[in-house]
Amino acid sequence: MKTGHVIQIAQELSGRWTIPILLSLKETGGRFTPLQHRLDISPSRLSDNLKKLESKGIIQHLSPFERRHPLLPEYQLTEKGLFLQEAARAIQLAEDELGHGFLAEKSWTWPLLIALNNGCSRFQSIRQMLQPATPRILSMRIDDLYDKGLINKLLAEKPRPGYRYMLEKFARPPVNKVEADLCSLL
Repeated sequence: MKTGHVIQIAQELSGRWTIPILLSLKETGGRFTPLQHRLDISPSRLSDNLKKLESKGIIQHLSPFERRHPLLPEYQLTEKGLFLQEAARAIQLAEDELGHGFLAEKSWTWPLLIALNNGCSRFQSIRQMLQPATPRILSMRIDDLYDKGLINKLLAEKPRPGYRYMLEKFARPPVNKVEADLCSLL
């Protein structure tokens, strides 16, 4: 049951700007312009991402009476956001250890790594564990991870011909650590 929650957390943190925003919000005081400059993101893209995070209950847009300056937009993490910020740190540390760039940028990458870490080696078992993911997106993520050298695919003859997917040996410790860290947060 915990694996399902861990996968859900990993998926919630997927996206180009989710983790950078969560990790930069406190350092910028939750203010829009310093956050924009720190992330080097366009105002409209930042605004769209902040609205998305607000709709998910991860951040809250402060009212003019709660802000340090009534005319400048300011945001703060909710309780859920504080939880996800800790999870984002765990994923960022693992990505640094893996050394293959920002993997959480693309949706379903970390959930796929966690599914493989939990013994799902056939496409159908992966698909079943990552239920709302489409076969197309899973195939794309598998190909991405294979191209980066994080997973291996072997042709299996039995019970019927198909590929078996496994994490590469060097990728197992960081993925195990992320999964353990996310479990400890639950």
